[in-house]
Amino acid sequence: MPSARLLTPEEKLADAKKLLSLPRIVVICGSTRFMAEMAEADLRETEAGRIVVKPGCDMKSPHSLWSDPAEAEELKVRLDALHRAKIRLADEVLVVGDYIGDSTRAEIAYARSLGRPVRFTHPQVDPDA
Repeated sequence: MPSARLLTPEEKLADAKKLLSLPRIVVICGSTRFMAEMAEADLRETEAGRIVVKPGCDMKSPHSLWSDPAEAEELKVRLDALHRAKIRLADEVLVVGDYIGDSTRAEIAYARSLGRPVRFTHPQVDPDA
């Protein structure tokens, strides 16, 4: 009797999303200089019936949570890991803005390595175009 192939965690997540009848999940990526554009993209994606996850902290704006440089660096590492988790959760990525920095470029590469489709509000900035 052939043994059943075990599902990968990604396959289990995809099955769970189907069983829960979840809409597509979109993660917004981009420089935090585009936070206003991210909010607009969130609105449009939500109106289109998609679940949206996006950066929750703009470390370029002053805040007591990252006022200490050492704590800020540690927080950035944690936020980067959290955003990669959001990319793993998502069905697709939407890159916002007309500029791609090193962090966003790494997020795009990570998403594509996972087979996630990547859309751009400004397709001309696609590093692989």
